[in-house]
Amino acid sequence: MTTDGHTGEGLNKGTGFSMGNQLTFTGGGELDNGLNVSISFVLDQGDDTAVTSGPFDSHSVTISSDAMGSLTLAGEGANSATTAIDTTAAGDLWDNFDQLANSAGITFPDLVSASGGRNNNLFYKSPDFSGFQVTASYEPQGSTASSASSFGVNYTGVEGLTLNYAVTDEETGTASTSGDNTVLKASYAYGPVTVTYSSMEHDEALSTGANDIDMTSYAISYTVTDELSLTYGSETSEKGSTGNTDAEIDGITVAYTAGGMTITGKMVDGENLDYSTSSAADVEYWSLGASFAF
Repeated sequence: MTTDGHTGEGLNKGTGFSMGNQLTFTGGGELDNGLNVSISFVLDQGDDTAVTSGPFDSHSVTISSDAMGSLTLAGEGANSATTAIDTTAAGDLWDNFDQLANSAGITFPDLVSASGGRNNNLFYKSPDFSGFQVTASYEPQGSTASSASSFGVNYTGVEGLTLNYAVTDEETGTASTSGDNTVLKASYAYGPVTVTYSSMEHDEALSTGANDIDMTSYAISYTVTDELSLTYGSETSEKGSTGNTDAEIDGITVAYTAGGMTITGKMVDGENLDYSTSSAADVEYWSLGASFAF
């Protein structure tokens, strides 16, 4: 359960209440030859209404073993090597403003650009080799776009340290908007403190750079007790080569867990959210949520 709200010039958006509306069905088992096979279907009230897909959102089949790793065929909701790790270090604070509109005529855009797998995409994750793990994906050719691939490396060989790197081809069917996405993440946990940094770059191959987007982010998390944790995060999104002001987002998140209940509070401040210096592009967001696990 969530209640949240926005404050900013030209906004007439009061406090709202909402709840999750997705239902996930999963199942699987081990075959006689030692392979594990699992399947997942997600029902989402607000996602797909087309006859071809009905009420289903993400759905996939995964084949895995200790020796081969895992191979996932996703009919929808597929990952590439970059989208598998593209949450910012601060936890995608920008998404709290995505497509929000005000009376000043501003509809806040996506502040990142990532390339996920198209339908019927293959995603591979290797076994762990002394802390190293390889990921890769293959997107089949679409009706207007060429096939595409991705590659990534994850490292967890040092206690407390996690490193991720991935690059993905982006094929849109248009030469001026096709290109590549690169993601780099690093986190280190020492005692109750975890420091995380991320960098995501979207570069269009034949463009002037006007639509290139670079998102950098960092976060510091402190585990006060087993029940209480605090996180401060910051994100900066830069679009194009000249003429735009960087969008900047800062936020604090508090989480408290008691038994199977988790209470989460969040305060987020966004500035220049449409890459301009307009005062109407500065917005604040707050939320309070409760989730339950049985």
